[in-house]
Amino acid sequence: MKILVINPGSTSTKIAVFEDLNQIFKKNIIHTMDELNQFQNNNEQIPYRKQMILDALQENGYNIQNMDAFASRGGGQCSHIGGTYKVNELMVKEAYEEKYASHPALLGSQIAYQFMQETGKPAFMVNSPATDEMKQIARITGIKGVYRICYSHALNQKEVALRYAQSINEEYENLNLIICHIGGGVSVTAHEKGKMIDTNDILNGDGPMAPNRVGSIPTIDIIERCYEGYSKNEMMKFVRSQGGLYDHLGTTDAREIVEMIENGNHYAKNVYDAFIYQIAKYIGSMYIAMHCHCDAIILTGGIANDKYVTNQIKDYVESIAPVFIKPGEFEMEALAHGAYDALTKHNAYEYTGIPVWNESMLYNNESL
Repeated sequence: MKILVINPGSTSTKIAVFEDLNQIFKKNIIHTMDELNQFQNNNEQIPYRKQMILDALQENGYNIQNMDAFASRGGGQCSHIGGTYKVNELMVKEAYEEKYASHPALLGSQIAYQFMQETGKPAFMVNSPATDEMKQIARITGIKGVYRICYSHALNQKEVALRYAQSINEEYENLNLIICHIGGGVSVTAHEKGKMIDTNDILNGDGPMAPNRVGSIPTIDIIERCYEGYSKNEMMKFVRSQGGLYDHLGTTDAREIVEMIENGNHYAKNVYDAFIYQIAKYIGSMYIAMHCHCDAIILTGGIANDKYVTNQIKDYVESIAPVFIKPGEFEMEALAHGAYDALTKHNAYEYTGIPVWNESMLYNNESL
């Protein structure tokens, strides 16, 4: 079976063709800022990105009519349990309206849905960032009506967990794992018996600082900054895309930071060491979330290629559990894997638009 995988990002659209689980073609279509600046919003990019995909396929001898299924990166859905979902009209409507988020990733399901309509072949979304399997007690904060949400690198984390389990001839559902995705964003997640029971919100200011996100910081300092004349949009942009390593060092590129350190920049070293320390500290919190039962700690994502980072994290946490390094991302493989399972096992969920958790559950026996 041929599966077309679609993974839109801020400045690129990654595509790949798989035969069953074997990748036979891939291409990273780059979008320049000049090209993107002609569009007023994300949705206006759909015809442009769609045509770029069709052109890339045609140039390499592929056609959407010959595909058996389409697999799309998720984004723009309400909270839902992990797994593979059929792309349906409601999912596409919410993505188009940007009901829950605004990011080019939301274009994936919309393009896949158009391909589905044009070919009659199914389309799937796999383990979106809104995958939510958190315990109820992990959601509650010190402000009534304000709750922690689950927004993480679920796609890559779930795939890495499955690969690790397979490597030791075990089932993911039988393991307790702490998985850290260390890349453009940083998510540290407790995987207890196949469920992501706690994690940090990678987008809205929670957990370790990231290359361009602030992470958890004293609330009073944010309040003071708001009253210093910064607008809501300026503060949102700072928290989500201009904080972290970028605010300190003017770059999000870990290789540049390592070069600064090697050239004797003591400030860069202290900031980078704090970045590492915060990740390790959050690993410790996830260990507690699983009642101090952990089979392995896995470091993944692009920055997991940096031995300066991984060696220090290991030094902090290897007394908790064995540490394994699986650098890079497996998003394309994860999308193909989810679609293949849906085609062969018929295990895809129907997206309902009903969040997996709501505040009313605090007043009954629900304990998600």
